[in-house]
Amino acid sequence: MDPSKRHPICWRICYALLHRPIERIFRLRHEDVTPTGPCLVISNHVTDYDPMLLAMSFPHMDLYFVASEHLFRKGLVSRLLQWAMAPIPRRKGSQGTDTVKACLRHLKDGHAVCIFAEGDATWDGRSAEVFPATGKLARASGASLMTYRLEGGYLTKPRWSRTLRRGEIFGHPVGMYTPEQLKSMRLEQITDRINRDIYEDAWVRQRQDPIRFRGKRLAEKLELALFCCPRCGGIGTLRSENDRFFCSCGLSVRYGEDGFFQPAEPFETVAEWEDWQQGCLRSLDRAPEELLFSDEGIRLSLVSGGHRGQEIAKGRLSLYPGLLRLGDSFFDLDRIGSMAMVQKHLLLFRYQERYYELHADPCVNLRKYLSWWKSRAVKQEE
Repeated sequence: MDPSKRHPICWRICYALLHRPIERIFRLRHEDVTPTGPCLVISNHVTDYDPMLLAMSFPHMDLYFVASEHLFRKGLVSRLLQWAMAPIPRRKGSQGTDTVKACLRHLKDGHAVCIFAEGDATWDGRSAEVFPATGKLARASGASLMTYRLEGGYLTKPRWSRTLRRGEIFGHPVGMYTPEQLKSMRLEQITDRINRDIYEDAWVRQRQDPIRFRGKRLAEKLELALFCCPRCGGIGTLRSENDRFFCSCGLSVRYGEDGFFQPAEPFETVAEWEDWQQGCLRSLDRAPEELLFSDEGIRLSLVSGGHRGQEIAKGRLSLYPGLLRLGDSFFDLDRIGSMAMVQKHLLLFRYQERYYELHADPCVNLRKYLSWWKSRAVKQEE
């Protein structure tokens, strides 16, 4: 069957089978929309479930989602997904030129394309700014632009968490812009409008309209997001158990059903803790040969253009102020062109036009390596 006919059929079947269970499991409320003609949908990115949650607002129109490239390396699952939905691959930690071209092709063919243009699901409950080229893509597409926002997703399933909480999620379109309107706007105006429309701060919303997010083991794996202790300054010393988050130095807080820490000192929210620890990293001053932190059991793979990863090293991953090392593989941080994370345990980066993947045990925090790399870039710009 022609893919252009198969995909809408698969969409309708999946929607009919899944929309009631998804609404019940996630306590999802949503506004249904039916765009006319080609449409670029841009949404905030909160959870791994975002494509499924957003799709519930489109019962009569199939979407082509831009998806992380790692999704295409899962064997039979990937082949079935490609056959049924044909997601557009995007290599995190790369420039994404091929992804942009694929999006434009689909839009010019009259389809709808959905992009989570922040590029990464939030770790702390606040939206990040979209890629600077997003406005250019929206205007060049010749399609309508719909901005869409998911609210309540972070506290339902924080990125760092293993467990789902019972609260409430609301998904709805925010803005609709015609091709003529987009042509009359400057690129930075379009990007600014997108950032404004999709911005979500879980903590501001929770203070304005408190909701209980009930669940088990509420703090479990919070150390995958927060890695600096504000009491002793240790990196990688924080641990979690049930609803407790604590350090070997004696620091201990509870993560409540409202998402706030109890007591509210030294920080009341994950976002406040995150701001502090990023500032802490930027203020670190270490000798070039001094080890910052390390983890055992990390696998390093070289990823080819055919979505295949070849393991080239395994062992202890070590970070020095300007160097990343695993076994006999060394990477100068200044020569890493881009770096990003997928889910909780995959760190992807581009080095000398090659694409690498670091794979860790789900209990290992790889985010601190990404945060250090980003903090160096900030300091170099200052």
